[in-house]
Amino acid sequence: MNDPVATAPNNDDRNLAMLAHLLGIVSGFVGALIIWLVKKDQSAYIDEQAKEALNFQITMMIAYAGAWMLMFVLIGMLLMPLLLVANFVFCILAAVAVSNGKAYRYPVVIRLLK
Repeated sequence: MNDPVATAPNNDDRNLAMLAHLLGIVSGFVGALIIWLVKKDQSAYIDEQAKEALNFQITMMIAYAGAWMLMFVLIGMLLMPLLLVANFVFCILAAVAVSNGKAYRYPVVIRLLK
């Protein structure tokens, strides 16, 4: 796996990367977007992880829109709670991984930002 981060991230970088993933639970893509825009030039680790969090939240937003459209045929009523749980679980897993200094990649993501 190509790892663009050559050195171990410091505590501030790990905390901001963790925050980028955790903000997805409450703010959707907005929190990761703000962190990425502010800190992308200062740390390669934050740049990588904030983009990963942003890509995941955009993917979740697309999935929520699809589930909302499927509410009219009642399948969306099953999908919406599953998406909410998946968003919560994957954001927590990502936050734990980056707090330990590891790079995290979400398993199913549309990678719009590379």
